[in-house]
Amino acid sequence: MIAVIEGLEKSYSEKPLLHNVQLSLAEGEKVGVIGQNGCGKSTLLKILAGVEKPDHGSVVFGNHVVISYLPQDPDFADGQTVLQAVLESGKARGEEIWDLEGRAKSILTRLGLPEYDRLCSVLSGGQKKRVALAAAILAPADLLILDEPTNHLDSEMVEWLEQYLKSWRGALIMVTHDRYFLDSVTGRIVEIFRGEAFSYETGYEGFLEKKMERMQLEQSAEQKRQNLLRKELAWVRRGAQARSTKQKARLERFEELNARKAPEQEGTVSMSAASARMGRTTIELHDVCKGYGDRELIRNFTYIFRKWDRVGFIGENGCGKTTLMRILAGEEQPDSGNIEVGQTIQIGYYSQLLSTDPADGIRYMDPEKRVIDYIRDTAEYVRTDEGLISASKMLERFLFSGDQQYGRIGKLSGGEKRRLNLLRVLMQAPNVLILDEPTNDLDLTTLTVLEDYLDRFDGIVIAVSHDRYFLDRVVSRIFAFEEGGKLRQYEGGYTDYYRKKQEESSLATESEKRSGARGKERGAGAGNEKEKPRRTRLKFTWQEAKEYETIESEIEALEQEAGQLEQDMSDAGSNYVRLNELQKKKEETARKLDEKMERWSYLEELAERIREQDS
Repeated sequence: MIAVIEGLEKSYSEKPLLHNVQLSLAEGEKVGVIGQNGCGKSTLLKILAGVEKPDHGSVVFGNHVVISYLPQDPDFADGQTVLQAVLESGKARGEEIWDLEGRAKSILTRLGLPEYDRLCSVLSGGQKKRVALAAAILAPADLLILDEPTNHLDSEMVEWLEQYLKSWRGALIMVTHDRYFLDSVTGRIVEIFRGEAFSYETGYEGFLEKKMERMQLEQSAEQKRQNLLRKELAWVRRGAQARSTKQKARLERFEELNARKAPEQEGTVSMSAASARMGRTTIELHDVCKGYGDRELIRNFTYIFRKWDRVGFIGENGCGKTTLMRILAGEEQPDSGNIEVGQTIQIGYYSQLLSTDPADGIRYMDPEKRVIDYIRDTAEYVRTDEGLISASKMLERFLFSGDQQYGRIGKLSGGEKRRLNLLRVLMQAPNVLILDEPTNDLDLTTLTVLEDYLDRFDGIVIAVSHDRYFLDRVVSRIFAFEEGGKLRQYEGGYTDYYRKKQEESSLATESEKRSGARGKERGAGAGNEKEKPRRTRLKFTWQEAKEYETIESEIEALEQEAGQLEQDMSDAGSNYVRLNELQKKKEETARKLDEKMERWSYLEELAERIREQDS
């Protein structure tokens, strides 16, 4: 063991944050720490890193253990450059500077920070986090402690970091909400729940199963306690027939059973805000261009959002994803092209950039403002399927207790502020949701509920995210930013996009090899002839082939369902409750039919091109 925690206690108020935490870390072990926002995950890492001291308990390390720590919100000395900040960290761990500089520059380039002499003080929050990450992973350490390492990384950076940490020889303990990353890198999950640490010797997928088993055992034990309590209560009510020791012991048993606390249930965010009605015109972009200085971020982007679209945007950091979201939200104007927004469109914009500067508009969160006033400034009530719900009740559903509601925003954790901002957006009852990096700082429970909410959301979802799991779970179409500000469309989620990119890369490599071999065979005599580039051979992926076989029958079934609903509405007469129910089903069926027809159009076009290629 390189670290052992025993009986750790920590609190910042009357209620303990961490209570009797028992945890050990073995040499070379990789551990993921998860739990709801504000449960104490970051505090646990700070105590392990020596940044904070526990109120009670002990943290014991093995001899000469070298620790490297990535904080959630890093800070740097005045006048320090990017390279200096990274090298200082390596030097502090006893490494020679001459041996580190080459590796430091390589890692910084991988993390999108090639300007090594740039001052840290002028960097954005995301860039500072990447500098701190480079500093943390540069030199070897016995224990690497990472707090949200994937925040502010694009998909390629996350994949690179994933491989880097899998080959890391020291022990690793980290907080992350990236489920694919967590499952790939870690072999043990530690959940912080009710202030205690529960350990599971498995990855994230196995954790979900084992946690369910633990909760079922707790519920079973509670059920037995309740049954025993009922029997003992019945005996007590009959009255003691004699004052024997045996009967006194039975009374004591009843008191003990009655005093025992039931297992505390995990708080779950509840999202049920309704959306506004959407007309025929949604959001249409025609030849939109945007750039800054000599750099063109977006070039001639044209797209018409369909009702119930689920669209994801991906690309490297700084490519223009957030700029495009701001254009869609009306916060910025394109350099050229035009955008048409329907009169009934109500946009809810969830920005990744929260701020304490009043000049930053909707991203401004006044640290002195009360939590409930922040929500009431948006809406006092919101209409849902259950009727009108007050701001206070919605805050309760988002796990903000009465005390927190009347507390200051500045006292909330980073994740709690993100959750509060999400509620503000939903209180607007939008029919178009623009989500810019929604997975940053949101806990896994909230993310799961958000994904389920988006499944049922009656409107358009537009998301920027580096979270591969979230993209696979939510979107059905991806636009990838490519060189020169071009956006390329891919059907499916992130895994579909990644597979197609891999296939294209493999085909291009094979084509180059064949081209080179033919060039050698021709010899010098054909030196002036330009070889025609080989066309990439089109083909269905396995998933597309399977889908193409069944999609026509699925469309036919939906059309029959729509026809039956029309007949049922006709038969319902003046039964308005029944008519309302049927109308909702009809609209849902129409939405599914639109999506299937659009998908069929894409697959049929691809099939036609494959047939032309093979003929």
